[in-house]
Amino acid sequence: MQERHVEHNAPLAPLTTFRLGGPATRLVTATTDEEVIAAVRAADEAGTPLLIIGGGSNLVIGDKGFEGTALRIATSGFSLDGTSLELAAGENWSDAVARTVEAGLAGVECLAGIPGSAGATPIQNVGAYGQEVATTITEVVAYDRRAGETVTIPGGECGFSYRHSRFKADPDRFVVLRVRFALEDAGGLSAPLKYPETARALGVEAGDRVPAAIARKTVLALRAGKGMVLDAADHDTWSAGSFFTNPILTEAEHAAFLQRVQDRLGPDVAPPAFPAGDGLVKTSAAWLIDRAGFTKGYGSGPARISTKHTLALTNRGAATTEDLLALAREVRDGVHAAFGVTLVNEPVTVGVSL
Repeated sequence: MQERHVEHNAPLAPLTTFRLGGPATRLVTATTDEEVIAAVRAADEAGTPLLIIGGGSNLVIGDKGFEGTALRIATSGFSLDGTSLELAAGENWSDAVARTVEAGLAGVECLAGIPGSAGATPIQNVGAYGQEVATTITEVVAYDRRAGETVTIPGGECGFSYRHSRFKADPDRFVVLRVRFALEDAGGLSAPLKYPETARALGVEAGDRVPAAIARKTVLALRAGKGMVLDAADHDTWSAGSFFTNPILTEAEHAAFLQRVQDRLGPDVAPPAFPAGDGLVKTSAAWLIDRAGFTKGYGSGPARISTKHTLALTNRGAATTEDLLALAREVRDGVHAAFGVTLVNEPVTVGVSL
């Protein structure tokens, strides 16, 4: 490992979209798969705690930082063979989406503008506007820390579910190196649109196709309107995007929730509800937050709810991680008190917890 790739007592806040968190004892920047594996092996053999950082868009790092080795994956590689796409883990995800659309391919166009790296997409099963990567990922190449070898995991064995995967369930085992996708050549058209908001913005019906480039442009505009496209000058984008996942409720939980809504807001108010599998219903975290009284711009300190979207918690420029967590706890507890539903944070926490 060349010494130029290693920093000591290295600031981590600049590597996250929240711009929060203390330093790492040691920061290694790896630009090849071999360097990634070497750094992981070195840390494991020494018994040193290891923190993997990609685009930093889903990380909440404690103010004390990280005692151990932080490994920043900065690998590059974009390979398109017909409709088959392979991305190195360090590739910028939003840029990769743009290149697939430029190539006239469909399958990830509605995932435009999502910050972060390609290697993070299977971990979180990244999704937005009616698409998620689970539907297009064919294989994930990863270093298996338990076996000490590189493995190729078929998409069907990744354990994908809503914002979840086997990688997220067992975070200390796999380090993603490459992700492979099967896209669609629909003559320059998008995949069938599944998300009502996108279809409405395009003036079409759900299930219709539109030019993929138009779908991407529309999604970018929708995201920008919610502060979900990175802009260093806009503190509404100093966030991790959606801070809480949409709750998935059993039928009994949903019935109790509806009763709480009726008691609090009246019999004519119907919260959003979407089928989420056998006997399960998904509702909207943003709706819950707003109806519990935490509206856009809520907060008086350096961490506040975005002025554009109630689901984003933001650093207004001078926040600490503890400021952010205090706000997150206030929102979580307030929603539970109002509706009996417990919100779960989507970003990964390092050295802290809600």
